[in-house]
Amino acid sequence: MMTERVKKLREQSLNAVPSLSMERAKIVDEVTKKYEGIVPIPVLRALALKEINSKKKLCINDGELIVGERGEGPATACTYPELCCHTLQDFDVMSQRERINFTVNDEAKELQKDVIIPYWQNRSMRYRILENVSQEWKDCYEAGIFTEFMEQRGPGHTAGDDKIYHKGFLDFKKDIQDAINKLDFCEDDEALDKKNELDAMSICCDAIMILGERYVAYAKELAEKETDPVKKQELLDIADVCSHVPAHAPRTFREALQMYWFVHLCVITELNPWDAFNPGRLDQHLNPFYQKEIEEGTLTHDQAMELLECFWVKFNNQPAPPKVGITLKESSTYTDFANINVGGVTKEGLDGVNDVSYMLLDVIDEMHLLQPSSNVQISKKSPQKFVKRACEIAREGWGQPSMFNTDEVIQGLMFAGKSLEDARCGGNSGCVESGAFGKEAYILTGYFNMNKILEITLNNGIDPMTGKKLGLETGDASKFKTYDELFEAYKKQAKYFIDVKIKGNRVVEKLFATQMPEPFLSVVISDCISKGKDYNAGGARYNSTFIQCVGIGNITDGLSSIKYNVFDKKNFTMKELLEAMKDNFEGHDYIYNLVRNKTPKYGNDDDYADDVMKSIFNLYFSIINGRRNGRGGFHKIEMLPTTCHVYFGDVMGASPEGRKAHMPVSEGISPAQGADKHGPTAVVKSCAKMQHIKTGGTLLNQKFTPSVVAGENGLDNMANLVRTYFKMDGHHIQFNVVDRETLLDAQKNPDQYNDLIVRVAGYSDYFNNLDRALQDEIINRTEQTFEGSVC
Repeated sequence: MMTERVKKLREQSLNAVPSLSMERAKIVDEVTKKYEGIVPIPVLRALALKEINSKKKLCINDGELIVGERGEGPATACTYPELCCHTLQDFDVMSQRERINFTVNDEAKELQKDVIIPYWQNRSMRYRILENVSQEWKDCYEAGIFTEFMEQRGPGHTAGDDKIYHKGFLDFKKDIQDAINKLDFCEDDEALDKKNELDAMSICCDAIMILGERYVAYAKELAEKETDPVKKQELLDIADVCSHVPAHAPRTFREALQMYWFVHLCVITELNPWDAFNPGRLDQHLNPFYQKEIEEGTLTHDQAMELLECFWVKFNNQPAPPKVGITLKESSTYTDFANINVGGVTKEGLDGVNDVSYMLLDVIDEMHLLQPSSNVQISKKSPQKFVKRACEIAREGWGQPSMFNTDEVIQGLMFAGKSLEDARCGGNSGCVESGAFGKEAYILTGYFNMNKILEITLNNGIDPMTGKKLGLETGDASKFKTYDELFEAYKKQAKYFIDVKIKGNRVVEKLFATQMPEPFLSVVISDCISKGKDYNAGGARYNSTFIQCVGIGNITDGLSSIKYNVFDKKNFTMKELLEAMKDNFEGHDYIYNLVRNKTPKYGNDDDYADDVMKSIFNLYFSIINGRRNGRGGFHKIEMLPTTCHVYFGDVMGASPEGRKAHMPVSEGISPAQGADKHGPTAVVKSCAKMQHIKTGGTLLNQKFTPSVVAGENGLDNMANLVRTYFKMDGHHIQFNVVDRETLLDAQKNPDQYNDLIVRVAGYSDYFNNLDRALQDEIINRTEQTFEGSVC
């Protein structure tokens, strides 16, 4: 059971009202105006972080054991004018919108109007991106063909490894100086650039140590004023911990947690890295500290649990920085996407589940917080006890933990060129992305609307929503004689739009590499120091770029509908189908009934539809995978939507499978809402026909009513479903365990369901935080049953 301390901290976090802080923006503005054009850009960025850590208001919440906030207190979000210079209208929208709002005071608005906007509106990365991409790119972006993650954020979704538990930042400074000493100014044309970057990294080491030193002084200052002897000692203990980390490698379980948290804060303060940094294999990193202290008698299980739960609260105190416009539509949540990995295997390939793994599962179960997100890594070697404990928590109905196939993740990372050891030490961060933790810059660039491409193909290159010619003229769809002709036209359009996206990606990557380095993040990602290169410029050991394809369920069903009804069965003509779609199927009941109810659909283990799915997947894999990025690495395909499947559906008319205009498309690799009729095993069999190993991640949502997974039999069925899917090389699965009636009632009576949490895509959120379209989409997901299924 959580302690009174944790209860109070948790309650404070839950009750904190998200607000906007201008503190960081003000300091960045001052530093930039002082040093711009005088020092190299990496050094300027490092000096900004150093000044923030030297001047920011410190916060030690009453009773907490792990210290540090991004803003002035819990739920305080910073702005990043160097990334996106918000307008005053943006501030009004943030403050007034019904959901995902932020309190913005008049002082903040005045600072934005008088100081930030005049200087930053034409200097932000958002401005530079839109100034440098092509008009084709802008037209596609505005039409909802794809999105761009870096339009309001920086590159991110990366994770740390164990180096910060073995080295302090004095050690990192020594490594940096050694790298500087090895520079060859006679032969290396990039020697000066490398020195500038390494100097910036060294300043960043000073910046994090300054933060630790300030917390030592602040804790001692508060201790001097404290009359309660217990609280006084707790403050002195904080000072003691912060006097050792981050300057030195941690010695204890508590110091290890505080070390990570200081690193986390510096990463997310340096930039807003789409969106968070992740702790990597936290159980494996912490277990040596835990076992040592248990053996020495300096730590008990209960004390370790309390520390972990205090650590959990720190994540929940950090709402994702505010987003507006299309970026809000693709990621409409306060969640900052830090994702704790639990389980998996060791670097030697042995079962990685340990005592801390089970403790983390208990923490997830007790805390019931949106942040951090959590997942379990399940390998063939994982104990069934571990899998069932994870399922036991997941069936409580609040969407955590999600579940990943360790064996497939390792194969996928090796397929992408990682070493075996780096792959074993990797895992998943953000939503479902796989990466080599602490060694890879794996950067998400935006979502791609596969269904919109079909809409444009069926209209000969015209976007029927705007009337603009966006694509290629591939022919009048009503005159195609075969399905192969249609698919060839779709293939040409897909290749054209992917080319537009990748050309834009190269522009964005170049801008971040040259104008917006991340020297602090570069310190803790392997090979950046030895290369003398920034994380954003190819410094990491591995450099991957992802394009996230959205709506595989609907595009499969749409093409299946055309192939089956128009060309194979000749139930109606293409012209008749196009007319029905133009009319949103109103007055076309015959066609609507056929495409909705009498056509093979993905998610039912039906090879007719599933073969169409495979052809689409193979198409996008062939035109994305292996395309060069600007950091010495390659593009990869990924299959997840966050909340973008709602936005992508909204920019489209009706679809050939019977989806009505403006309705959401399918999320992740899940079947279209209501299309899967034959139970969860049929779903996973369909999904397993995709080659997950070739992707950077896939997302599968399944929905059960509580009664279906109740009792020991329900728990066994749930665990067996996971094992079955993973035996077929599935990548990821997650669960919503809630009935339709509860969700409908929550829509009608939101005040009675303030604590209702649901799984959205790669994250969980409060049902009341979701807009109506997303609520409806979750309600309309198929409620599965194990009746008649064999796992």
